[in-house]
Amino acid sequence: MKFTKNMGITDRVIRILAAIIFAYLHFSGAVTGVLGILLLVFGIIFVITSFVSFCPLYTPFKFSTKKE
Repeated sequence: MKFTKNMGITDRVIRILAAIIFAYLHFSGAVTGVLGILLLVFGIIFVITSFVSFCPLYTPFKFSTKKE
């Protein structure tokens, strides 16, 4: 499946940093329970979308942070 890249480098870096923070909060025990698991899931999603440079939530709004 081919996706049009819609994420710029700044967007990707911010998502990776957020994923690192989410993982730290979860694994350090600062955030536990359902909220901790949700942060971990969002972190995984952020990492995946950063590596493929595509955010499916941007598509319906025709939004892109990628510079042409």
